[in-house]
This record gives sequence, C-alpha cells and structure tokens, in this order.
Amino acid sequence: MVLLVASYRFSDKLGPVKTVAGDLITPMQVGINEVGSYFTAKLDYLKNVDDLLAKNKELTEKLDKVNYENKLLIQGKYELDDFRKLYNLDQTYADYPKVAARVISKDTNNWYSNFKIDKGTNDGIKPGMNVMAGNGLVGIIIKADHNNSIVRSIIDDSSNVRGMFLDTSDTCTVKGNLKLLDEGHIEVTDIKKGSGVKDGYEVVTSYVSPKFHPGILIGYVSNIKVDPSNMTESGYLTPAVDFSKLDMVLIITREKEELY
Repeated sequence: MVLLVASYRFSDKLGPVKTVAGDLITPMQVGINEVGSYFTAKLDYLKNVDDLLAKNKELTEKLDKVNYENKLLIQGKYELDDFRKLYNLDQTYADYPKVAARVISKDTNNWYSNFKIDKGTNDGIKPGMNVMAGNGLVGIIIKADHNNSIVRSIIDDSSNVRGMFLDTSDTCTVKGNLKLLDEGHIEVTDIKKGSGVKDGYEVVTSYVSPKFHPGILIGYVSNIKVDPSNMTESGYLTPAVDFSKLDMVLIITREKEELY
C-alpha cells in the first residue's frame, strides 16, 4: 500500500528509475522469451522427429509385410507352375503309376546329378524306380530310406541309359557327362553307322533297357559324326529336363520288371 502511494505521489520523480529498470528488465524478458521459444522449437522438432521415426517404422513394417506377401505369391506361382508341369507329364505317361516328391537337397556341384527327395520306403519307394520331371526322364532311385531317397540323374558321369530314336527305331546309349553339360549337352554313343539319324531327332528310353521303362523322352540329338572305328556314330544329346533346377519330380512307383 505504501509502495503504491509512494509510486503515485512520486511518480514524476520515479520516472527515471522506471525507465532504467525497464531498460534493464526488457532485454532480460526478451532473452528469456527467446530462450523459451528456442526450447519450445527444439521440443517441437524432437516431437516431429519422434513422429517421423514412428511413421517410418510403421511404413517399413508395412513394406516388409508387402514384400513377404509378394514373395509368397511368387513362390505360389512357381509351385503352381511346377504342379502344372507335373500334371502334364503325368498325363503324357498316364500308363505308369506315379507319385510326386519334392527335392530337398543335392550335390555340391551346379547340376542335380545326384539329389535327395522327400519320399522313401514308407511311401513305397524302392531302388530301381524311374524318376521324371519337366518333359521327360531325370534318372533312377539308387537308395531309399524310410522318409527320403537318393536319385542318380542321367547326367551323372556314372549313368548309362539305353535309348532309341523315335524316327528310325535305332538304339543308342546316352551317357552322363558333367563336363559336357556345362555346354548344355551330354553324350550319345553306339549309333549304327548309316542309320540316317539327324539333328533334332528325339531319343526315348528303349524297350531293351534293363532298368528304364520304354518310351520316356530323354532328349534331342545333335552333331552326329562317324566314330574313329568307322563302325558306329556318336553325338550330343540335349536333355529334355533342365538339370540346373529341380523342385519337384514324379517317381514311377513300379520297377520295370514288375510291369513286364
């Protein structure tokens, strides 16, 4: 009360004091306001950063989910394509009883020369059963356990398959050769000289083959030449199956001698 009265009565004398005080306090207030604005701006900035990070995390999770779903769709498409190919193959060789199997591992080389499938003796699989995929012959079962089996492909260096040319009925031997396969083919030998076999002729499994059912497409012949012995001819065979990738196969569930 006293201060108010004094301020009123001596306002004219206190004017300079107020002016000096104002000159001192105003910059301090401005500074305080600026500091407050600075920290408010920083807090707003940090909040915006947190919001952006949260939004980025949300978008990243959504993108990961979309990518995962897309991969599933692509995988489903490939599996559907595989099933269609197997179905077509099954229809082509409808006379043979068959069961489908999935490839679960292979040799360390680039080709499926020997590989493991997820069907075994529990599924009725036995050594000697023929294996198909793609457009024709893959190989033969060489070992069967309870839940898996080993397949030796026709491209393996130890493989020999008795074949026959559909156009001429002449017989031949298809030999595996992994080195040649890097060029896209394997060997065809023991062709009768003068048989008239030409590039592109189909080779199928022969009736005289001791292990393979007849009439299964093996591949297509090319580069036929007379052997140094001048008695036989030989050439290359491009397999009907892509041995760089095998996902699913069909096994003929009876050995050849069980059908004939």
